[in-house]
Amino acid sequence: MHRRTPVLAAMAFSRRAHLAAVAAIALVLLLPTLPAAAQADPEDDPIAEIVARLTLDEYKATLKGLTQFGDRRQGTQRNRDAVDWIEAWLQESGCTNTERIHYEYAPVRFADPPRRTPTPAQAAARRARPRQSDDLTTPTGGLVGRRGSGAGGSTIFGHRGRTGVNRGLMAQPDERIRELNREEPVDGDRSQVYCTKVGTTNPDEMYILGAHMDGHGVNEAVDDDGSGTALVMELARIFSSPDVQTERSIRFILWNNEETGLNGARAYVAQRQELQGQEDPPGSGRYPEPRWLGMIQHDMMLWDHGAPGPDGRVSRDQRPEADVNIEFQWNSEMVDESMNLAFHFKFANARYATDYPATVGPHMTNTDSTPFMNLVAAISLRENERGAQVGAGWNPNWHQPTDVWTTYSDDDFRLGLNAAQTTLAAIAQLAGASVGR
Repeated sequence: MHRRTPVLAAMAFSRRAHLAAVAAIALVLLLPTLPAAAQADPEDDPIAEIVARLTLDEYKATLKGLTQFGDRRQGTQRNRDAVDWIEAWLQESGCTNTERIHYEYAPVRFADPPRRTPTPAQAAARRARPRQSDDLTTPTGGLVGRRGSGAGGSTIFGHRGRTGVNRGLMAQPDERIRELNREEPVDGDRSQVYCTKVGTTNPDEMYILGAHMDGHGVNEAVDDDGSGTALVMELARIFSSPDVQTERSIRFILWNNEETGLNGARAYVAQRQELQGQEDPPGSGRYPEPRWLGMIQHDMMLWDHGAPGPDGRVSRDQRPEADVNIEFQWNSEMVDESMNLAFHFKFANARYATDYPATVGPHMTNTDSTPFMNLVAAISLRENERGAQVGAGWNPNWHQPTDVWTTYSDDDFRLGLNAAQTTLAAIAQLAGASVGR
């Protein structure tokens, strides 16, 4: 495929972004003229009927089930038990054709470079240099201003909170959760599970819905990424209902090893990319790997409490203007297709979501859709923009001991439910879903 230069890609994106913005404004102007009930009435809209099957209680119950395995850190027995539990859950929910991807995780480790002892003159020069934080901190210590590029090319504005990864077992105050997470990971064999809703008329074409089931931080990995895992599992349950049919196939996959560098998603692409669209056995009408039409990732769906204040702290309450962030990557080779897919999801949210709107951004990064983004339309749904918001400390529970069930309220869980409504509606439209009467 022809690669755009960065300048041409940016210019093309600018034109497309303008057109997309015009389309979005037109939709916003149109929707208020339609009664809310008419926008999503299960009586005459099969998509609305399917979306209505998502409930907050069932979403919470599935998410709560994942917490029994602690942070589900890769390379541990709790991770393997969680994969087994997810597979059994999918089968019991009607998505019975479960399969696994197996791969080896053995990261390359490099020795730390030798450290040179500075000369007295070098040490004195370092002490004399102004600290980087001298012009970046408020009296209370919160970082401020437009400070550098975030992941994916976005730029961070305003106050910033601290981020990091907790590795200390004793940082977790709950003894029960500490014990769940005591085992340390070991390199070796890994597996991840998926199941497929087979299309009735186009079984050789497929949308992939994903979330990563592994976490870390000595916690219950409720938000990162139990929230996305439960979302995908709930969609698998609903699409697997006997009375729901789709023209195209849908795959539901729960990635492993996301936290170590998207290893599970990369293994899937490496093993399955060349199998797309091949009928096996010939003449059977069976396609083990249908041709990819789009890949949609769900990663951290609950916490949109706003930016840190001057003290670096984030509000305890979900902000009234919380939204579902839908991201594509502006410099990917499939930027046109990915942006169109993202706006399709935004429009589905406007029609079918019950509580929170959706926004579209061009900075998809550090997520399991990244290995797909130059191969197929790929987007990511999450609570905040990854680079400019999550990376700036908008979620103080990210990889911390506080990512546990008791941290979140129904306002938080409802944000995850609205993300599920958004994906369910959008994919139901794209896959040609119908409900038998």
